[in-house]
Amino acid sequence: MMRLDGKIAVVTGGSRGLGACMCQLFAKEGATVIAVDMGEMTYEAANVEYCQLNITDSEGCRKFYETVMEKYGKIDILVNNAGITRDAMTRKMTDEMWDAVIDVDLKGLFNLTRYIGPQMEEKGSGAIVNISSVVGEYGNIGQANYAAAKAGVIGLTKTWAKEFARKGAAVRVNCIAPGYTMTDMLKSVPQDLLDKFAGMTMLKRLGQPMEIANAALFLVSDEASYVTGQVLGVNGGMRL
Repeated sequence: MMRLDGKIAVVTGGSRGLGACMCQLFAKEGATVIAVDMGEMTYEAANVEYCQLNITDSEGCRKFYETVMEKYGKIDILVNNAGITRDAMTRKMTDEMWDAVIDVDLKGLFNLTRYIGPQMEEKGSGAIVNISSVVGEYGNIGQANYAAAKAGVIGLTKTWAKEFARKGAAVRVNCIAPGYTMTDMLKSVPQDLLDKFAGMTMLKRLGQPMEIANAALFLVSDEASYVTGQVLGVNGGMRL
């Protein structure tokens, strides 16, 4: 028996990187997956369909939700993975840099979950995984906007874990806080900094996207049926 057999899953930022790994892994475990993204798909996989969506557009998110519900009648899994960075020291950070990151990394989560979460509550079950960051837990120089957004993701996780289960529904909401993981976000980082980041972990290496995807698979599966409101750090022991 596949772990997600018959489930309908929505994954934002699903066209590449962490999201692509999650989409393909969930599909292999039996789910029908809708990969939401602004960019074009970088892969093809059975049982993964693509929907172009700007998650900062509340009305667009509502229409997307209604379309999925009309086609499938339910949404069992939501992974809020989409995110961007616009790094600068606070004294040099522009309004545009601040607003862009907050809109995508924080408001975007709210825009989709405001529809999908209550639907899960009404049908009595569901699993939501929000992707935060080690930066959201501990902060980072030059990433005030990103740290604020990802810390907010943790706050939303704990709030939604309480809200959507308050009437007895088996809706679980958890958060993954990855450490430095080899996605496109790190491709422009100089190798000496990547080596420094790796040296800060107990395992002396950076993470791989599939390692985050495996953690997400656990949290959305029945194997985590008694896990909710938690922040799972997948960071190689970076902050022990």
